[in-house]
Amino acid sequence: MEERHSCQPKQHVHEVQGSTRISGCCDFAHNHRFATVSGEAIPCDESHVHEIAFTTDSCDGHTHKFCGTSSKAIDVGCGRHVHFLKDVTTTDAGHKHEFMVATLIENPTCDER
Repeated sequence: MEERHSCQPKQHVHEVQGSTRISGCCDFAHNHRFATVSGEAIPCDESHVHEIAFTTDSCDGHTHKFCGTSSKAIDVGCGRHVHFLKDVTTTDAGHKHEFMVATLIENPTCDER
């Protein structure tokens, strides 16, 4: 008998990658990039959220950190979803950065046949 795998596992994670908004002006204007994997799904009001933490890349010898929670699942069709996150990083070198990012789709290669 052929074993069938579910395309919608109860527990799953999402890849998260993005860039912060530019902070500073003139010669000090810069941004940072980040990439991470979220924590496992946490049930929330008939949906779920994910904890997300990252440290940005370094720019002029400083980095920024973030630790927080994503939005609830946002349906993108075909039984898949993403999550949204809009927040600010920690302060370092006298400034912080805003960022806005959507997670990547969970299990993007699952064949739904």
